[in-house]
This record gives sequence, C-alpha cells and structure tokens, in this order.
Amino acid sequence: MEGDRVRGGVRVVAGALLGGALVLAFPPFGAWPLAVLALAGLALLLRQVRPLLGAAVGMAFGLGFFLPLLHWSGIYVGALPWVLLSISQAAFVAAFGALAGPVSRLAGWPLWLAALWTAQEAMRSRLPFGGFPWGRLAFSQADAPTVRLAALGGAPLVTFAVALAGGLLAYAACATARRRAVPAVGTATAAVLVVLSGLAVGLTPAAGPAVTVALVQGNVPRLGLDFNAQRSAVLRNHVNATISLAAQVRAGRAAQPDLVIWPENASDIDPFSDPDAGRLIDTAVSAIGVPVLVGAVLDGPGRGLSNTGIVWDPQDGAGQRYIKRHPVPFGEYIPLRPISRKFSSDVDRVSRDFIGGRRPGVLDVGPARVGDVICFEVAYDSLVRSSVADGAQLLVVQTNNATFGYTAETYQQLAMSQLRAVETGRSVLQVATTGVSAVIGPDGGIRERSGALFTPARLVAAVPLRAGTTLATRLAAIPEYVLAALALCALGYSVRASRRRTQPEPAPAPDQIARTPA
Repeated sequence: MEGDRVRGGVRVVAGALLGGALVLAFPPFGAWPLAVLALAGLALLLRQVRPLLGAAVGMAFGLGFFLPLLHWSGIYVGALPWVLLSISQAAFVAAFGALAGPVSRLAGWPLWLAALWTAQEAMRSRLPFGGFPWGRLAFSQADAPTVRLAALGGAPLVTFAVALAGGLLAYAACATARRRAVPAVGTATAAVLVVLSGLAVGLTPAAGPAVTVALVQGNVPRLGLDFNAQRSAVLRNHVNATISLAAQVRAGRAAQPDLVIWPENASDIDPFSDPDAGRLIDTAVSAIGVPVLVGAVLDGPGRGLSNTGIVWDPQDGAGQRYIKRHPVPFGEYIPLRPISRKFSSDVDRVSRDFIGGRRPGVLDVGPARVGDVICFEVAYDSLVRSSVADGAQLLVVQTNNATFGYTAETYQQLAMSQLRAVETGRSVLQVATTGVSAVIGPDGGIRERSGALFTPARLVAAVPLRAGTTLATRLAAIPEYVLAALALCALGYSVRASRRRTQPEPAPAPDQIARTPA
C-alpha cells in the first residue's frame, strides 16, 4: 500500500512537470514538438490507472500547464483571478485523466485517447459562461506542419493530430519496454507521419483581387487597467498616427491604402456621445481619404456598454458597426454578480457590463468585405467561421492588450490568428493598441509585424481577397462532433469491458460438477 502511494505521488509530480513542458510548445517559446512529447508522457502516466489517480495526475498536469500559460491574467488584478481561472481549466484535464485510464485498456487506445482529449477541449471551449479555449493544443502549432490540417477540419483536427501522435509515441514506448521491436518502430513511424501529414494539404482557394491595407498601432499612455485614464489620449495617438501616415503617402514614402484598420478601444471615448471625439476621428479619416475601421467602446444598449468596430467613411462618416458577440466573463461583464461579489469586491471594478452583439461582423470597408472579430473572439471557432460563411474576404482581429503588459498573451493570440488564416484560407490582420500587430497570409505565414510592445507602429501591405471557402469552413463543427462521438463510444466500450472484468465467474451446474474428473 505504501509503495502504491509513492508510485502514485511520482505520477502526480511527473504530470505537473509534463504540464510545464507543454507550456514551452506555446508562444513565445514556440517549441511545438513538445506538445506531442508532453501528450505522449501524459498518456504513459495515465495508462490503465484507476480513475481517482488519473484525476490527480490530470489535475497536476493541468495546473502545471495553465498556471504559467495564463500568468498574464493576474498581472494587474492580483493572483486570485489567475489561480481560479487556472484551476477551472485544469479541472477539465482532471476529468480527462479520470476517464483516460479505463479507455487506455481498449485496443487501439491511442486513437481513443486523442478523441477524448479533443472532446475535453470542446467542453472547455464552451463551459462555463461560453468557455475559455485558450491553451488548445492546436494553438501551439502555428509554425508546425500540423497547422495545415486546420484547412480540413479546423482547430479540433489539429488538436486531434497532436494528441494522436503523442498517443502513438506512448504506444511505441510501451512496445519497446516489452521488447517488441516491430510494433515500436511501426507506431513511432506512424506518429511522425501524423505530424507531417499536414504537408500534403493544399491551402489556397482561388484568389481574388488584392487590396492595400494599413494597420495603425497608436499605443497607449500607460500600462495596465488604467491605459485609458488620461482622457482622449489613446484616441489622439491613433488620430496622430493616421495623419502621419497620410503625410507619408503624400510624400511618396508609403503606399496609398484602400482601407485602414484601428485596434480595439482605439477611441477611448464614445464618439457618438462626445462630439469632440467624433471630430477627431473625422479629421484622421479625411486626412487618409479612405474608410477606417475604428474600435470604440459605446454607451448602450441600456445601462450597458458595447465593444464595437465602426466603419468610418471620409464622405459619409460613421456607418456599419460590429458589436463584439462574446464579452469576456469577469473582464467585460460579471456573471452572477451578487454571488461573485462575495468572493471578491474587485468584481465591482467592472461597474458596467458589456452587452454582446448577435450578428457576425461582416463589414464593407472600402473595396473589401471584412470579417471582424474583437480580441479574445479569435479563440472561438464558431465566431470566426460565421464571418467567413457570411462572405468575409479577409479577417480582422481588433485587440487591445495594454492590460496584459509585457507578457506572452499577445504572442499567444497572434498564434491563434495564424491558425485562423489557414483554417479559413483568408489573410488575417491583427491590429493591437500596443502590439503585436501583424499581417498574416492565407497560409498562416506572417508577412509584416510590428516590433517592440508599447511603441507606435504602422504597417502597410497588399493582401489578397478570397471568395472560396476551405473544407473546414464548409464542414463547420462536424469534425469536432465526430471526434466527440468517438470519445463517447470509447467511454461506453470501456465501461462495458470493465463490468465484464469485474463480474464473477458463474458457478458450474451440479451435473457439470458430477462429471468433473478427480
């Protein structure tokens, strides 16, 4: 019994270390093969263990992963939100661990474990309060061959491939331990082929015309939650940067853009309730002479606020709008506010809740049909996919990362934008108040990017407009549902097999006993 406890403790510690190793697969480190190796190690730790120990190992792995991955979430609001968020995400990995032991007894268990991990991510991306998809395996693969699989089945297929490759390596390790050379070599080779399979995927649907875009990163006067405490400073930064760009265009030092993109919260004042703010935007838009997509926080509806992208035309002024559909729980609104207040009075720092929009952000900005998503929305499959399904020719990610300081958050978000480019076959323009801003091609490659964080920057580039759709866009969530169904089938078979093993042998009939030779 004491030996079992020690061995169980070793597994738990090893799980935490493997979770820490998985962090290194994500930006800013980018050691993407570690995602496969970490999942291989986790599969070995969970091989045929009991559910309680599996849950403990999974929880340790999850905490070892999410605590460092999400450290930016507590940079200005203290440790409590960071720790609670990490625990809530690790709980899903604990559930995976509890179920993985029985499933790993089945024939072909690497396949079933990969489906189970993908199903775990699907649940985590939806629950609670709309889910939190940060840290999906797919988002570690922006520079890996596996990212190309996103064009076929989106982020879920990329996650599945990484988890399957890890499971196959674990199987190879088990075969090696049993001195079964042929299965070991075969499954290890299969793992490598899974990782490289993306290279066989063609990426680009038929191209349309190119447009010249300009991204304006105006910067903020200070870091943290008070980035906009100096009234109109953020707006003036973006106005001045746009006017400066217009001067460069007139001098022939920059190409004339067809459209200009400002980031989320570029106007820190509602330009419809403050005439001075509206006039400042008019001045910048008139100077550059083309439509500008302006990020602004607007009053309403009702007592709430709306995080909005506004098309501002040099002739017609403010026009089409997109309202962020998925406000961030505990960041832009407080769920269950009376209950949440009992845990921390800091919830009242969010004094007014943001109200989510209902329509995809497909906007006509000059010659382009732009699909707009705002900040964390880039992590949600359905929000990005619906914009393309509604006719977006390129994607824009407006974001404000000033509240996360000099952390990895902005680089993790950039990797998501790279995957979305491959998944949709669209160029993606990520524009941030403080960086990183980038122009991403339909193949996920970064064409242009800003430099140091918290510095002004302007990017001007030609990007193609796409009309075709990838298989991933057409299939929508079907690959994820299929993989979740595989996981449910595996769980059902594992329960049935477990009952068979625990059922006592039926007693022999009396006549059989009589015929039994002595």
